[in-house]
This record gives sequence, structure tokens and C-alpha cells, in this order.
Amino acid sequence: MTEILPVVEMHGISIEFPGVKALDGVDFRLFPGEVHALMGENGAGKSTLIKALTGVYPIDSGTITVLGASHVFTTPAEAQNAGISTVYQEVNLCPNLSVGENILLGREPRRFGGIHWKEVRRRAREVLEQLQLGHIDPGSILSGHSIALQQLLAIARSVQIDARVLILDEPTSSLDADEVQQLFSVIRTLRSRGVAILFVSHFLEQVYEISDRMTVLRNGKLVGEYLTRDLPRMDLIAKMIGKDLEVLDELDRAEAVRQPEQAALTPFLQVEDFGRKGSVGNINFAIEPGQILGLAGLLGSGRTETARLLFGADRADRGTLLLDGVRRTLRSPRAAISRGIGFSSENRKEEGLVSDLSVQDNLVLAMQASKGWLRKIPRHIQDQLTAKFIEALDIRPANKEALVRNLSGGNQQKVLLARWLITQPKLLILDEPTRGIDIGAKTQIQVLISSLAAEGMAIIFISAELEEVLRLSDHIAVLRDREMVAALPNHGATMEDVMTIIAGGRA
Repeated sequence: MTEILPVVEMHGISIEFPGVKALDGVDFRLFPGEVHALMGENGAGKSTLIKALTGVYPIDSGTITVLGASHVFTTPAEAQNAGISTVYQEVNLCPNLSVGENILLGREPRRFGGIHWKEVRRRAREVLEQLQLGHIDPGSILSGHSIALQQLLAIARSVQIDARVLILDEPTSSLDADEVQQLFSVIRTLRSRGVAILFVSHFLEQVYEISDRMTVLRNGKLVGEYLTRDLPRMDLIAKMIGKDLEVLDELDRAEAVRQPEQAALTPFLQVEDFGRKGSVGNINFAIEPGQILGLAGLLGSGRTETARLLFGADRADRGTLLLDGVRRTLRSPRAAISRGIGFSSENRKEEGLVSDLSVQDNLVLAMQASKGWLRKIPRHIQDQLTAKFIEALDIRPANKEALVRNLSGGNQQKVLLARWLITQPKLLILDEPTRGIDIGAKTQIQVLISSLAAEGMAIIFISAELEEVLRLSDHIAVLRDREMVAALPNHGATMEDVMTIIAGGRA
């Protein structure tokens, strides 16, 4: 029987940044016609390994072989010319151009010195049909399509350049269940044609559904390569976090500290018929100190819009908002901060962190804004607060001068949370605080949320993962079509209850 050789083989890959050994002698191989999941906590080295393979980062030592030939990639273009294509979480296409133009961008067929538009459409349609996307008009403008379809079109572009290796970096983070299945159908089609697919995702259900093999990294080192069918999920988690599963019991212990049947307190926040025309409406709930209110609903249901109104980032034009029983109008985020409200945005890169600033600069940003930029926080106070929260939240590396852009996703999220904890808010609004981070960091953040509530902080918790909402919340507000449609106490509520409401029925 003929031995199948890897299409990609990386051996002894090491990469070091100032003060950090990102990869330490890592081996990795990728076979044709397989979906290979790259697993590990944030900071394990997954992104660094991908960037080494695609020419973004030079390697300090080791070898890279593609299709039997040794390569030293210095640019992504060199990797692409060798048959390696990457589709990132943020779709990197031109929304103002047509579908066909995006698929053939830079390789447009020409005739009489100009672009042969009829041939562009024909070739694009041919690629789309190969991926069961023949219903898409090659002449339609890309921006008119959903993010999910744009992601599939980015894959179609990779197919058009005849990529032998396709890297999918968190491709499902913004997709709903139906869109994920559509993507998986395309992945299976490509796998059947012999394309080697490297799949990166933090959704374990999806990893086990679509992958054939997986490689686990931890702290920049290789833990092992496994057939997916041979590695039970709990064993995978243990290998990723590098210890037995006591960390997964921490949340249960933190929840036990809380007293859900406490005497009724005056709500810190209460909203009645709250909303904004064209954004979200019919928001009615109250949240007491020490309570966690979960906002549940599908993407686009109005969860983030509600959070922005409560924080003053958008202006409500209907209803009332009470803080400690007093009617208030929050005209800006600064007004909300001064009233004891913090807001951790779901878009930590664009709306949360300042990537070119240090960890310390990011940590004190909200506190400095609340005081005013002319009243500078003394350096020794900054140093004390930074040291305290780096230790409390286990931010890695524990270096206050590290640029926040160089931290892993999970540690960036911890920096964002620490920024708001420094302001000592009475209400903390958390919009997708665990999105795109690994199981270890996710559990740490869930434990922290539960502990903050036990100490008396009111928390509004938003997550696309319904199981997470159910596990953490005392009460659940359900949104559908940009309106709040139900509120229920989380005593025995099930996923089926909430999903029935989301779907338009009664629990």
C-alpha cells in the first residue's frame, strides 16, 4: 500500500520574541484530504505557528517542507505561491467590488488590453458551482452578502488559485448554526478533492464534528498529534490546560459561594419600556447588586444594542432608566462611568483595547478618563494597580510594559476586564467576554464573573453560547428581532426553554 506523504511538514520550529519563547521546537504535519484542527489555549502558539507557515513571521530555527520541497517563506505571497492560502476571521476582501472580481482579484483574464468581464463571470461561476454556491450571482456586489457568504467567497478565491493547503482561522466565530453547516459542506467538498485544511476554532463541538486529526500545543511546545476519534473531549481539555480538570471545578466552587435566594434589594438598575427607534425596544428588567442578568438571543437580536444604550454609547429615545431608584439620562459613556457602570465591548480590538499601548496604559485608561485627562493618575498608583490586577487575573506575560497587541486573545480579554474593575463599577456590562478564547481562559473569566457577583457587583452578561448564559445567570432576558420578548428566573430553566422563546414560542 502506497504511503501517503504530508503536504506540509514543519520540524523543530522555534520563534522567540523579546522576553517570550513563542514556539519551542514544534513539529507539525498536514496530510492531503484531511481537516486538521490546531488546538491549544490562547498563548499556546497556534497563531505563531500559522504565521510561521504563511511567511508572516521568520523562524529562528527549524525546517518547513511543502509538497516535498524545502521552503523559507519571508512573505505571505511566497507562501501563497507555494499553494498555501489563509482565510482569516476578519474577511479580507473588497466589499465595493463584485463577487467575481473578488474571486479573481489580481488574476483577471484580459482581452484587448482590458479586463474580459464575461470571462471573469464565467470563471467565478465555475468556482462557485464547484463549492455548491452556484446560486450566488458573480456580478453582485460583495457588500450585499452576509458575513457568512463573504467567508465562503474568500474560500472560493483560494480554490480559484488552486490552493493545496487551506488555513481557516476561527472561520465560524460570527456564524449561526445554519451558516456553520453551509461552511462545513464546503470544507467537506474541498477535503474530498484532496485539499489539506488546517482548522482553528475554540468551539469543541465543531472541532469534533469536522476534523480528522488534531495537534495540541501548550506554552509554545508540542503536546502531541492525535486522531480526533481517539481523543475524548475531556482528555483534550486536560492536554490543552496542562493539568487535571480541577480548573473546571473552580466555577462550581465559585457558584456555591453565591446565595441566589438572598433577600430582595433595591435594584441598582431598572429600565422600563427602554429603547431607541431603529435599534432596539421594549426593554424591561431590573438588576440588583450581586445578581447576574443574562441577555439571550440570536445574532442580530439586539443584545449589543441594548448594552450600548445602557452605557450611554447610544442615546435612548424612549422609556425610563433608574439608577438606585433615581431616574437618570445617560448622555455619554463618561456619564455612565461616573454613575458606576462599566462596559466591556464584544469588539475588543476596535472598541476596547488600544493595541499600540502597553498593558499598563490600557489598564488605567477608563480610570484616567473618569478623572479627566488633566488630572493625571500618579505613576506609583498606576504601578500598584497594574501589579495588583496582573496578579489577580493571571495576565500573561506578567509584564506591564508589554504591548497589548502581542498578548493572546484570552489575555487581552483579561486586560479589558481589569480596566473596568479598576474603576470599581457597581454594574459591569460584559458583551461576549469569552468569545474566541480557550477553555482555560474562559473558565478563569467565568470564575471571576461569579466571584464579582458574590462580592455584590451587578453584572449583565451577554454570550452567544446559551449554555454559558444558563450556567452563570440568576435571571435571563430573551431578545428576538430587536425586542425583549421574555424574562425568566434561572431556576431550573433549560436550553430548550430559552430556545423555544427565541424561536417564537413559549417555554
